[in-house]
Amino acid sequence: MKLIQKLAVALLLVLPFSAAKAADKDIVDTAVGAGTFNTLVAAVQAADLVDTLKGDGPFTVFAPTDEAFAKLPAGTVEDLLKPENKDKLVAILTYHVVPGKVMSSDIAGKKADVASVQGDTIAVDATDGVKVDDANVVTADIETSNGVIHVIDSVILPAS
Repeated sequence: MKLIQKLAVALLLVLPFSAAKAADKDIVDTAVGAGTFNTLVAAVQAADLVDTLKGDGPFTVFAPTDEAFAKLPAGTVEDLLKPENKDKLVAILTYHVVPGKVMSSDIAGKKADVASVQGDTIAVDATDGVKVDDANVVTADIETSNGVIHVIDSVILPAS
């Protein structure tokens, strides 16, 4: 029993420092460190958006996982990563970004259309879970030094 108490106390002492370290990383470094956003990171690099997403922000990023990218039709990601498709890739990626830091508590129980960096609006529905267009937010509020990441289960695509 004493061992369990000591472990619990040790865990309580370490957790605040772990959370603080995560918030010390910017959006890009947090995505790289997670290990589940390899496709997103490759796309951000191909689109030359690394410096932007390492900037001051704040930004809210709806980040599709590798599994979300895998749901796209075969060959889509490879085509988007080609230099001749950079403008389309930039448009798709910036559609996943909202200026400012929007936490889940800011929209809980609400529906809203929010302007993306790309220019189109994103439909956010937080009345029953959280949906962003047709994607579900599977992990919310990953705080970073320059914003917040909300993990989504599908790639969202702008209308234009």
